[in-house]
Amino acid sequence: MAKTRALRRRIRSIESTRQVTRTMEMVSTSKLKRAQDRVVGARPYAAALADTIGELLSPELAERFPLLRQPAPPAKGGPARAAVLLITSNRGLAGAFNANLIRAARDKVAALEAAGYAVDLLVVGKKAISYFKFVRRPLALARLDVGDRPTAAHAAELAAPLIAQFEAGQLASLDIVYAHFKSALATPPMVERVLPVEPRAAVPQTAREKAAPPHALARVPNFILRPGPGELLEALLPLYVRNLIFRALVETAASEHGARRTAMKNATDNAGEILDILRRTYNRARQGQITQELAEIVGGAEALKG
Repeated sequence: MAKTRALRRRIRSIESTRQVTRTMEMVSTSKLKRAQDRVVGARPYAAALADTIGELLSPELAERFPLLRQPAPPAKGGPARAAVLLITSNRGLAGAFNANLIRAARDKVAALEAAGYAVDLLVVGKKAISYFKFVRRPLALARLDVGDRPTAAHAAELAAPLIAQFEAGQLASLDIVYAHFKSALATPPMVERVLPVEPRAAVPQTAREKAAPPHALARVPNFILRPGPGELLEALLPLYVRNLIFRALVETAASEHGARRTAMKNATDNAGEILDILRRTYNRARQGQITQELAEIVGGAEALKG
């Protein structure tokens, strides 16, 4: 009797847990769609911005802008500080999502320190803040207010002091560690160099025309610049940095929902499998108990006859 009572108690507990994980899976699925739409909307703008900077840039202009400067290493008199911006989530229950991001950031910090830099670690997200507080790693910035609905204002707030420090020659580089959203099942950590700006090489006009299908040749860009390239780059380069950070925030938010949905689905499926095993065990135990009770009743009846 005690065994069947314990099995019933455990079955009720796992059923309750499965209901919670199924609910969280449904919530993450609904949030994932909205976050995925933001990622899809942000990527074309980022690609067009990078292509435009690549079109405008020339060797003469590259020397005018601090954000394009490639600092010398510390051993040759360059800045001794580098920055790493890590983006994680505020909540858990997302499998190894946050652990993978933290591991990637630690590897990047270790590589920069091995190269002779003092690394300023900037962190967005409660999970990373808690981890580095536990390991007693000082943080140059810790923000909890971004959440899973990042805005362009959040990106601008993060970018402004870093751009100012880099332009002043106080920072050698800025790397950002975020989750790249490939699909709900694939959200690998990504380490991307933000500063100095490394624009894409412009694709020659003839190469584009050869690569484009016949119906697309009419859309090959032919820029008439007012004002000139220098003035445009002065405005576009800080915007490019802010956009990289914004896109990283948006992709990490979508990746968080995808990772949580996957984790909760796996937990729900595992709970179902455990319930099947427990119910079979309970039914066998109950059947054995009923058989024993029937045997005792029959034995008692036979004893009374005798």
